[in-house]
Amino acid sequence: MSDHPLKALIESADRSISAKDFDGLMRFYTDDATLVVKAGMYAKGKDQIRKAFEAISAHFQGKLKVRQGRMEVIEGGDTALVIMETWLDTVDESGIATSTVRRATYVFRRDSSGTWLCAVDNSYGTALLDS
Repeated sequence: MSDHPLKALIESADRSISAKDFDGLMRFYTDDATLVVKAGMYAKGKDQIRKAFEAISAHFQGKLKVRQGRMEVIEGGDTALVIMETWLDTVDESGIATSTVRRATYVFRRDSSGTWLCAVDNSYGTALLDS
């Protein structure tokens, strides 16, 4: 895995998702960020992103756990493209645990204070092209 500072930031955001700490999660996004909810459905801005994560959590009965696999960070100026494996651990209605891996893509921007914030959150990665 990458030892880039974005690795720790993404891990922290994923802990917030898993803990249903949606207030804390919003610290990781730009005000104008976009979240890919599913193919053709996007949440734009922090209010919509928060509502989307609340709905996603409810869909998984509050049992969604998010973790990282391999990660590559490609920087260009104050922008970074993150390509990584995102693991989604869930429990279905029958109590059966399932792990799904996605090859996610994220775009981060570094602000004037040096803080990285997520501008585009796409946990589906290039699989969007398959739909």
